[in-house]
Amino acid sequence: MRVLIVDDAAFMRMMLRKILETAGYEVAGEAVDGNDAVAKYFELKPDLVTMDITMPAKDGIEAVGEIRAKDPKAKILMTSAMGQEPMVRAAILAGAYDFVVKPVEEERFLKAVSRAAK
Repeated sequence: MRVLIVDDAAFMRMMLRKILETAGYEVAGEAVDGNDAVAKYFELKPDLVTMDITMPAKDGIEAVGEIRAKDPKAKILMTSAMGQEPMVRAAILAGAYDFVVKPVEEERFLKAVSRAAK
């Protein structure tokens, strides 16, 4: 399974890449904000996107809506330090598949990735 990692924090992208690659997933690419995420999604055509919510330029919820409007089958896993219920609800309503709170717990993250792969 090919994964696109979207996060404005380089250390977070690096950490998620390490977790995914160690578990045998292929990282198709990385994006630094919502605009970059939308462009790279359609360029790279990954099987799954891990999407941060709070980013500059365009946030993750807007990016999810844009991607899902053009590709309703897109699988997007939200990641955010803001685990408040309204953010989770907004992410799911925008079309996110699941939500993982940061700091990302490796086991929980991989379970969500594995569910998306099925």
